[in-house]
Amino acid sequence: MSAGHMGRAAVILATVLGSLCCISATTASQEAQRYNFRFVRHARDAPLVSYYNYIIVGGGTAGCPLAATLSEHSRVLLLERGGLPYGNRNVSSEYHFADALADTSPLSPAQRFVSEDGVVNARARVLGGGSCLNAGFYTRASSAYVRASGWDHRLVNASYRWVERALVFRPGVPRWQCALREGLLEAGITPDNGYTLEHVPGTKIGGTIFDRRGRRHTAADFLRKAHPRRLTVFLHATVSRILFRRAEGLAKPVASGVVFTDPLGVQHHVYLRRGGSKNEVILAAGTLGSPQLLMLSGIGPRLHLEKHGIRTIHDQPGVGQGVADNPMNSVFVPSPIPVALSLVQVVGVTRFGSFIEGVSGSQFGIPLHGRGAARHAARNFGMFSPMTGQLGTVPPRERTPEAMRRAAEVMRRLDRRAFRGGFILEKILGPLSTGHIELRSTDAHANPAVTFNYFRDPRDVERCVRGIEAIERVVRSRAFSRFTYANHTAMEAAFRRAAGTAYFPVNLLPRHPRDTRPLQQYCRETVMTIWHYHGGCHVGGVVDRDYRVVGVQGLRVIDSSTFKYSPGTNPQATVMMLGRYMGLRILEERWIRKGADGKH
Repeated sequence: MSAGHMGRAAVILATVLGSLCCISATTASQEAQRYNFRFVRHARDAPLVSYYNYIIVGGGTAGCPLAATLSEHSRVLLLERGGLPYGNRNVSSEYHFADALADTSPLSPAQRFVSEDGVVNARARVLGGGSCLNAGFYTRASSAYVRASGWDHRLVNASYRWVERALVFRPGVPRWQCALREGLLEAGITPDNGYTLEHVPGTKIGGTIFDRRGRRHTAADFLRKAHPRRLTVFLHATVSRILFRRAEGLAKPVASGVVFTDPLGVQHHVYLRRGGSKNEVILAAGTLGSPQLLMLSGIGPRLHLEKHGIRTIHDQPGVGQGVADNPMNSVFVPSPIPVALSLVQVVGVTRFGSFIEGVSGSQFGIPLHGRGAARHAARNFGMFSPMTGQLGTVPPRERTPEAMRRAAEVMRRLDRRAFRGGFILEKILGPLSTGHIELRSTDAHANPAVTFNYFRDPRDVERCVRGIEAIERVVRSRAFSRFTYANHTAMEAAFRRAAGTAYFPVNLLPRHPRDTRPLQQYCRETVMTIWHYHGGCHVGGVVDRDYRVVGVQGLRVIDSSTFKYSPGTNPQATVMMLGRYMGLRILEERWIRKGADGKH
């Protein structure tokens, strides 16, 4: 293609995307008014130059509570590369939970990426971040995790309570989840801790961000607590780099602002207000976004930056290192009777380093009735299906698009009876296996290259083995017997009646008699993601205990990229807490803090 043709193609693409974003902006504007978000605007309406006390990059799980808190006493700009979660059924409805992850359109709230390990994954691209995409489970970090992080225990508890008052509910527990709970106890995962938000060993019912009507509440809801005249939010704003200046008398570069582009490619410059030594740029762009933006801005391993033609501001080898994704291994337990929809509500916190959870329902996010049921059944099979990349019957490297298509075709032939049941899954504590993030290009819109090195550490493999063995005990338990076939022969016969095949493209329990793989191999070959990846800007390496980036001034990172280990069985509670916690700590540094009870 000639340069002229390429130029015209680029203009056409920009125009199309601009038109889509204009439609999106109209919807966003209407929804913003509905929620009284007068401060939320489209990036195309941003001034070319503006000034703030705090510039927060990333309106996600940490960025929203952080922005709301800082706006109590300062002028704050929050930049989010996605749109509003409100008005999007795939985000707001529990019944359509799986659709967001299956959506690969340019305006999807989930941006798909495939790790170098071959596992399909997703990163959030929406105001509210991962809280708009997850299964809703809410649980705090353990007290040991809080101590190891060096956090103020009293302020942590106040920050958790602030989060919980806004969007945490006690779930209604259907029969399948009750059976899972009793089965976990029969399997020896004790004690029975009942309903609790604390992370404690044993079996418990946790909180949820879905209310009793199945409506999701997200981190974007925290913006209702913001000062409406001190906060500005720009949507569809992609930050391409952080700006630095050399201050007189200071040896370290000082962050002075950022550059972001709107969907039409127009660049906007935002600067920190001069005369305020405490003014800061704060990255809350997540495990992929924050290390990527640091490297694009010249902070990272020098040789890697030079490879991409990026001038080094600070040679920091730790940027992008120590990235981990908690490996998930999931098995489908077919049921001879109908099973109600439920997302994660019950968890078994084992003492050997594995967490066991479950989701149930015919298609895991697809309604079983109503006008759209048949249409959905034709194109989507839920969060653990080939359509979202969660094909577990072949090793990660063999999960090609063709393999996905073959598996999806088999699933299309299976009728609704074969889909009855639920998934029981286990996630590894930690994990101990880690990888890294590298730039593929200098394009801020593109995903970086991510390597997680699943199960490289043999201790992770042994935890997985014990987790799978525990799941097998749950499936054989008396409490779970009504939701399982008597034996593999009966289950296989049901599949043959449904679709004329005994093949099923997801892992099953009981396992097929011909599956003689050792569980160690089974764990490696059936690994999937639970979307709890973290690391890349570790505390003690890239940032200090106050989350300031080492080697420069006026720049912090406050999100999951600072975690060495994932907190609790689901990290969202702690990421949201961290946004509130650090907001209060930063205000305290400005001598404005009025108390740490979380009420102001």
